Amino acid sequence: MPGVATEVEPAFEQHRIELTGYCYRMLGSSFEAEDAVQDTMVRAWRSFDRFEGRSSVRSWLYRIATNVCLDMLSGRQRRARPMDLGPAVGVDTPLKPPLSETTWIQPIPDGQVLTLDADPAELAVERESIRLAFVAALQHLPPRQRAVLILREVLRWQASEVAELLETSVASVNSALQRARATLDAIELADTDPLQPLDPEQEELLARYLDAFERYDMESLTALIAEDATQSMPPYDMWLSGRDSVLAWWTGPGIDCKGSRLIPTVANGSPAFGQYRPSGPGGRHEAWSLQVLETKDGRIEEFTFFLDVETLFPLFGLPLKLDDGLR
Repeated sequence: MPGVATEVEPAFEQHRIELTGYCYRMLGSSFEAEDAVQDTMVRAWRSFDRFEGRSSVRSWLYRIATNVCLDMLSGRQRRARPMDLGPAVGVDTPLKPPLSETTWIQPIPDGQVLTLDADPAELAVERESIRLAFVAALQHLPPRQRAVLILREVLRWQASEVAELLETSVASVNSALQRARATLDAIELADTDPLQPLDPEQEELLARYLDAFERYDMESLTALIAEDATQSMPPYDMWLSGRDSVLAWWTGPGIDCKGSRLIPTVANGSPAFGQYRPSGPGGRHEAWSLQVLETKDGRIEEFTFFLDVETLFPLFGLPLKLDDGLR
């Protein structure tokens, strides 16, 4: 079907970014979201001759993507963050063995799921809906409730459109949305500031953090970190609560981070850094973590250090070893 492919592929591809964002919110995994969208495109291409045009191509693709995600989620344990699995631990608590990749919410580059040239107000809402905490909260919902909430609350579909997509009634959609909202309200998501690239105050905060962390200046870092800040380190289930605990970990078990270099990036609508420790031959800087930060009122509220650098750094276009001339 080469002629059909030439005709329909551009129509499909213009929706790839928003479909990836939808699948990411559903699945909590950047790589599974990419696989789900690719599966969606293949299924759509193979069945395009049966597309009757009763809905738009966009709605039809969302129907296919929803079915792909529901199939992938069938019988699966939800992805989570360390704070979803147990209480905070003390700085000197020994690390347990790392847990499987399928345990964790994965980070994702903004450009893979957000239309970065969209209206600034719409982009701010989209960034909020891919925050790590929000995506983790979504995983508490049964898959069909999850789809309803994303389609209604994030993508702003009408209840009748969602009912048609899920082949159910408007009353059923409204009931599912009400239950989903109640579940999210019970989780009490923390209110943090989304990434604001043109905000000089946020830019200054991040620049000061980069400088202080690379100098490993604990006094300067103390002034930048909120008193109730948290830190987690997937694939370990440990997490720390409070600025004193975070800084005690950095000067205790995490002392090998001293001398690190940071490369700025963005993840999940939040500022992020590729962190390189001087752990290689001759002190060469090697990938250690992808730091994703959450900020609030001019302070850093949350640190998530993702340690699966072999998988994540290529996704973010970051090298695994840092040449002296890079940055």
